[in-house]
Amino acid sequence: MLIKRRSFIKTSALASASILTPQLWANQLLRTPGKGEKVLVVLQLTGANDGLNTVIPYRNDVYYKSRPGIAIPKSEALGINDDYALHPELKNLQKLYGSGELAIINGVGYPENSRSHFRSMDIWQSASEANEYLSSGWIGRYLDEINKSGSRPTKALEIDDLMSLALKGDSNFGLAVKDPKKLFNATQSPFIKKLARQAHEHEHEHTVDYLYQTLTQTVNSAEYIFQEAKVSGNNATYPSNELGQGLKTIASLINSDIDTSVYYISHNGFDTHNDQLNRQARLFRQMDEALGAFVEDLKSKGRFEDVVIMTFSEFGRRVVQNGSNGTDHGAASCMFMIGGGLRNAGIINEMPLLTDLYQGDLKYSVDFRQVYATILDHWLGVDHGKILGGRYELMGFV
Repeated sequence: MLIKRRSFIKTSALASASILTPQLWANQLLRTPGKGEKVLVVLQLTGANDGLNTVIPYRNDVYYKSRPGIAIPKSEALGINDDYALHPELKNLQKLYGSGELAIINGVGYPENSRSHFRSMDIWQSASEANEYLSSGWIGRYLDEINKSGSRPTKALEIDDLMSLALKGDSNFGLAVKDPKKLFNATQSPFIKKLARQAHEHEHEHTVDYLYQTLTQTVNSAEYIFQEAKVSGNNATYPSNELGQGLKTIASLINSDIDTSVYYISHNGFDTHNDQLNRQARLFRQMDEALGAFVEDLKSKGRFEDVVIMTFSEFGRRVVQNGSNGTDHGAASCMFMIGGGLRNAGIINEMPLLTDLYQGDLKYSVDFRQVYATILDHWLGVDHGKILGGRYELMGFV
C-alpha cells in the first residue's frame, strides 16, 4: 500500500536530501577524494554573538565607558596586537592567530540590518538583500551549480537533525545528519527498508515519486556516511558537549574519502540579553576546546591546509550594555576564518569606530556577501556571481 505524503513526513525524519538513483549511487562509490580537495566548515553562532567582547578593542576608553559592567578587563583579555585582544576563553584561537592560521574580519554586516533573529538569519543563509525573500540558500545554490547531474548527493552535510535554509537549493539539497551511526541504524528498520524497495515500483506516480526517491537516497547515503566516518577515526580528544561531538564527526569525515565540500554546524545560545559575561564565557570555552581538538585532529592527518572554518552570527549586539548586564540586538560584528591554507591571516580590516554609530550600532564596513564571494571563488572554485546573483568585491584571506 502506498504511503501518503503527509504521513510519510510525520513518520520519517529522513526527508532532507536530494534524489539519488542506484546508478548515480554506484558512481558516488567509485570516487576516491582526499588530500588537496578544499573543504569549507561553516560554524553558525546562533543567537547573535557580541563581537565587541569577542575581538576586544582593549585600549579604547569608549569600550570601557560603554560597558562598565561587562567589558573584559585588560588584564584578562588575550592580546593579539597593540589594539585588539580576544576573549579570555579563546586561548586556542589566540595560538592560531600567533601561528598565522586565524584571520579576523571586522565590521561584517549588510545594508538595512534587521534586528529580528529569524529574518536576519534568513538573510545570511540565503545571501539575500534585506528586502528580498529567497527560498534557496547560498550553499544550496552552490550545490545546484556543481551538481547539475545529481551525481554528488553528499557534497554538503549539516550536522543536525534538521536542515537549514542555507543548504536548500532549487534542485539540490544537502543532507542533515547529526549522528551517522544513529541515522544508519534508523534506516535499517524493516519499515524503512520496505518503503525504499517500493521506490522503483511507483517511480512514475507523481505524488509519491519524490518521497520514495528521497528515502532511497537517504538510506544509501546513511550507510555511505556511516562507513566513511569509521574509516579514519580521530586523533584528538574532543569535549563531550554537542559542538565537540559534531566537530569530531566532521573531522572523521574530512579525514576519510567522502565526497563532501561543505559542512555546516551550529553553536547555540548567544542571545545574551542578561548575564552576558558568564553565558558568553561558557559558550566560548566550549567552542574553543572543540575547535582546538578539531584543528589538532586535522593537522595530525595532514588535512588542515585543505580546510577553512568560517564563523558567523546573524548580527552583533549594541555597543552600550543594557540594565541586565547584557547587550541587546545590534548590527555589524566580526567573523573568524581558521585554516592552514589562508593567504592572509591576522586582522584583515579595522574595527568600526565606537564613536561613529548608527542608532547605537556599529556601522558595517564589509558586506557578508563579500566573504561568501571570496570563499566561493577562491576556495570552492565556482563563480560567485552565479550563486549570489551579483558581483562583490573579493577579499584576500584565501
